[in-house]
Amino acid sequence: MTYTIIRGLLRLLLAIFYRRIEVHGLERVPARGPLVIAANHHNALVDPMLLLVTIPRRLAPLTKSTLFRHPVIAPFLWLSGAVPVHRRQDAGGGPVSNVDMFATAIDRLRDGGGILIFPEGVSRAIPTLQPLRTGIARLALDAATASPQAAPTVLPVGLVFHRPADFRAARAIVVIGEPVPFADLVARHREDPTEGVHALTERVASALRALIVEAEDMQTLRLLEVAHDVWHDSAEPAPSVERLAWMREAARRLHTLPEALRDRIDVLRREFERYAKDARGRADAPARIGRRRALWNVVRLVSGLPLALLGLAVHYPGYRVTAAAVHALRPEPDESATFQLATGLVLFPVSWALEAALLAWLGGAWAVAAFIVALAPSGFYALSWRSRVARLRRDLGAWTGDLATRRQWLRRELEELAELTR
Repeated sequence: MTYTIIRGLLRLLLAIFYRRIEVHGLERVPARGPLVIAANHHNALVDPMLLLVTIPRRLAPLTKSTLFRHPVIAPFLWLSGAVPVHRRQDAGGGPVSNVDMFATAIDRLRDGGGILIFPEGVSRAIPTLQPLRTGIARLALDAATASPQAAPTVLPVGLVFHRPADFRAARAIVVIGEPVPFADLVARHREDPTEGVHALTERVASALRALIVEAEDMQTLRLLEVAHDVWHDSAEPAPSVERLAWMREAARRLHTLPEALRDRIDVLRREFERYAKDARGRADAPARIGRRRALWNVVRLVSGLPLALLGLAVHYPGYRVTAAAVHALRPEPDESATFQLATGLVLFPVSWALEAALLAWLGGAWAVAAFIVALAPSGFYALSWRSRVARLRRDLGAWTGDLATRRQWLRRELEELAELTR
């Protein structure tokens, strides 16, 4: 019951923060039996939150031990059944022991449970796969060696983000891959543990690279998304498996271009950046969007304005205080979304309590009761109203067609580069 409550709260937080979360490959998750989920790690605590919510199995995250001392995060870790991992960098580079962690994890696998691990060992905002630590391979092979019934399914999961730290603009895609085979390594592990561990680690790394899109920074990843839309003349708001495959291939070809074309690539990148900036919220949609839908959105916006304004009045103080607190804390790029969620979880209720106290003083118990009743619906309606405003701007921008010429030029450039890299 505790785990279900934690999942429900995390699902609510992510639904508020993220504009869209897309999941692919759920059919690959075994309904029962020992399971190890291995995922790439780019977005601090948001990554495990996403997987705890989207994977339909109870998972015990392997989490760095320092977080168990955090006053806000630690209670959720204990309640979710997280297992502490001691890292050398947290101990000043000195020796650490994870004997208890491995024993606990193997016991859970033997009982048919699930483990969540991020084998890179660190979270970084750069969308590239860092060298994997060998812990996941040691865990899987030790479990399979100790007991055949504890041999887990090792399932790679790729996480790809769009503007991961931007409230209501962030999107995430979770791609679950095929299980990583390693039955042939169990006997080798008994004879030479080092060789078997390194072989399985490489297999997991290869499986993860096949699910994500690696780029030198988040801006390059975003430009690959824009390039996909230009190539396919598409206005899909979030990546799909097909889109990720196209972006992976485009990134691969980009790295194979000869040095003589680098200047041309730099020019094309600047043009894509300018196009993406001009198109955002104005002409992302194709020209075939009709006036009827835009006019219908205007009617809905006007009729829903009072409830939207109520939602803004109720929740804006908490939003501003949270934003100011996160700005003062200056988190690393990969931790920004985590800080926003954790800080908002504390400051929003404080803001609501102060507003309720003010209403009690001004209007009495009935005013407080009305405030409590309106709290959730007004907030969600304000969020949806904001999304409708953005959609209307895209629809109106689609009528102008002022970016069509640049879009056609960019497409021709992409076609020529595709020919050069065949």
